Amino acid sequence: MGFRCGIVGLPNVGKSTLFNALTQTAAAQAANYPFCTIEPNVGNVAVPDERLDALAAIAKSAKVIETQLGFVDIAGLVRGASKGEGLGNQFLGNIREVDAIVHVLRCFEDGDVTHVEGKVDPVADAETVETELMLSDLESLEKRVPALGKKAQQGDKEAKIGAAVLGQALELLREGKPARVVVPRDEEEARVFAQAQLLTAKPVLYVCNVGEAEAAEGNDHSRAVFAKAAAEGAEAVVVSAAIEAEIATMPADDRGEFLAELGLTETGLTRVIRAGYKLLGLLTFFTVGPKEARAWTVDVGAKAPQAAGAIHSDFERGFIRAETTAFDDFVRLGGEAGARDAGKLRQEGKEYVVQDGDVMLFRFNV
Repeated sequence: MGFRCGIVGLPNVGKSTLFNALTQTAAAQAANYPFCTIEPNVGNVAVPDERLDALAAIAKSAKVIETQLGFVDIAGLVRGASKGEGLGNQFLGNIREVDAIVHVLRCFEDGDVTHVEGKVDPVADAETVETELMLSDLESLEKRVPALGKKAQQGDKEAKIGAAVLGQALELLREGKPARVVVPRDEEEARVFAQAQLLTAKPVLYVCNVGEAEAAEGNDHSRAVFAKAAAEGAEAVVVSAAIEAEIATMPADDRGEFLAELGLTETGLTRVIRAGYKLLGLLTFFTVGPKEARAWTVDVGAKAPQAAGAIHSDFERGFIRAETTAFDDFVRLGGEAGARDAGKLRQEGKEYVVQDGDVMLFRFNV
């Protein structure tokens, strides 16, 4: 099950530096000029979760396998991207293919690094990119909604659903609001809305790229971004891409001391990954045994058969039941045997809604 976050922003805000640090590679070229990233680079990163190590220790697992998120480094957008400026059409197409947007905003002052708009104003930068995405969606829907309306009048049920939910999105865009404000009335509308792949329907995480001295507390620029995120129901985190790039090249044993000297308890990238996971509405369940302890990703609200399907389609197709223990019970009682003896290992059926931290063993027959 793959989930991908697209890293976007204006040129020279630190996107590629952040991506390189995230993936601990030099796959993306970081340079002080616009469009140094032409083709999107993709990297998968582990989602930090201390629970997995605790489970592995109890089960004496030979391997530990984290769940992962994909990050796509997308070239810098500029004003006019919706009309093709700065290779805009290609970049907008890359954004359309991701599940969520990680919007990197420049929140640092540095006369040596050119700002494409001539001044540092992260809220204005965010609005520039959002406007281009909205214009692209608006152009798309102004063509699609009337066509759907004509089909709906001819009795096409699917077109009627599309005309209703996408018509709502079109009206919001005309009012200067993103499509993510749309609330589908039922599962059918939600399905059609998702299939439309509107750019402004994607959830957004703002990453405030600050200077090294401001990594712990942020600054006035980042606080303005946090206020914007709160007003929109979006997420925001503070990161110093320069620090993260330095940490990425360090031996793991040296990182804790380096962070402590800067007044930090964890890396900014850990916050980005965790926030991206939350943004996508995901949760983690675990499978544990002597061979491996492994974290798996499913959507919040997923039922037991869907969780089984995250491991293998045969597990979902032949699902019988899921032997399930809450993480806290598994750890407190010393593993599966202790949980079983204490009556904390439950037999859950097809309608069970998976909870974050569940330790699961699936029984199936195909």
